[in-house]
Amino acid sequence: MTALTPLRNIPQVNIFRKGDVFVLFGELFGRGYANGLVDEARKAGMTIYGITVGRRNEDGSLRALTDEELATAEANLGGKIFNVPLMAGFDLDAPAGTPTPTDMISEMTLKSWQTDTLDFTHIEKCREVGVRRFKDAVAKVMSELEGKIKDGSNVFFAHTMAGGIPKVKVFLAIANRIYKGRGERFQSSRTLVDSDLGRLILMNFNEVTANTFKYLIEGTAAIRSRMEKTGGQVRYTAYGYHGTEILIDGKYQWQTYTNYTQGQAKMLLEQNAEQAWAQGVKATVFNCPEIRTNSSDIFVGVELSLFPLLTALKQEGGGAWADAQWNACQSLLQPGNSLEDLLKRIEDYNVSDTMKTFRNYAAWPMDNTAALADLMIGTSDAITDMHVDRKALITDHLSALVLEGTGPLMFHEASAPASPVLWLNHDIIAKQLALIHSK
Repeated sequence: MTALTPLRNIPQVNIFRKGDVFVLFGELFGRGYANGLVDEARKAGMTIYGITVGRRNEDGSLRALTDEELATAEANLGGKIFNVPLMAGFDLDAPAGTPTPTDMISEMTLKSWQTDTLDFTHIEKCREVGVRRFKDAVAKVMSELEGKIKDGSNVFFAHTMAGGIPKVKVFLAIANRIYKGRGERFQSSRTLVDSDLGRLILMNFNEVTANTFKYLIEGTAAIRSRMEKTGGQVRYTAYGYHGTEILIDGKYQWQTYTNYTQGQAKMLLEQNAEQAWAQGVKATVFNCPEIRTNSSDIFVGVELSLFPLLTALKQEGGGAWADAQWNACQSLLQPGNSLEDLLKRIEDYNVSDTMKTFRNYAAWPMDNTAALADLMIGTSDAITDMHVDRKALITDHLSALVLEGTGPLMFHEASAPASPVLWLNHDIIAKQLALIHSK
């Protein structure tokens, strides 16, 4: 278990300048954490490169982007994309003529999945095929990138890959019960973890979320060596999650969303950074706060920890700008509902005996319980109902603020990182936002 190491001070160093190179190791889809780093690289005048995960043909085979898709992706990134498919994971890989893991689980049903068994000897062969495919693609991309980086340049590799859930119908139904279900529809996350289906998913999470960071570091050894020999420096960052310190009972306390099924993979990501760091490579995982995204919306209640950021904005010197954020959030609530009442409800939720049970850092990630689901999902639903428009939520506004704060924190801390794993909690996010908006 990685020691909790929060970033407490605004980073002051920046080694990146015009002509240096920024590489986004992951594809931009919509607005998310990665955009913050891209924005900072653009401000610094860096040359921006990206990759693509590719696309799937109807038969499941992986292909490069079409000319039209490539043009759209490059416009979105604001830089050149190496059109070599870098789809992570192995759920659709297999030795020729044999079933993929997705094929193997496609016949599972809601009635059978907990007892259905899988051939993990074959699954391991599929994993080996997927890893080899991915590493070969990394080598091809880096050989193309190599010739585009001048001696003595500083290079920033930003890893953004995460996920790994196989696309099968049965999992959507399972997820609805584990992450959204309460009462008779509640299902323990332990039932998934203990099943063969869960074991497969956790293996794929490890490959997509964690091991791709290791493959990136290994695959760029030649570039890193040349830069360091010619006066440049190379940095690596990745996005982690391992709970967040938020204001509870007047002080910053660690808390987490439960059940976070990718928790083991995120800890493996931390370990990969620590191993690289021990070998002299400046690789840092930044554990970022909970926000609302298209992919996180399945986790009902994950957004509840966002609300105390409003109090942090005032406490960390946000001044008139912080007051403006409160007013903007109040305007999203129905008449008769006050922001103060909402925050009181969140405080009561966080100090409840049920939630205290899950503030156990050493036991992370913990399984969910029926009591947790009742409280968390019920609180989430009740707060959503306080809004004028369910499609215009306070948590959307606060998520955007978190994205705005994390970009400069990660970008500048990467110049002289203090540790292979750092937490960006609500205190440092609020300080960074106050600094940005005081100018």
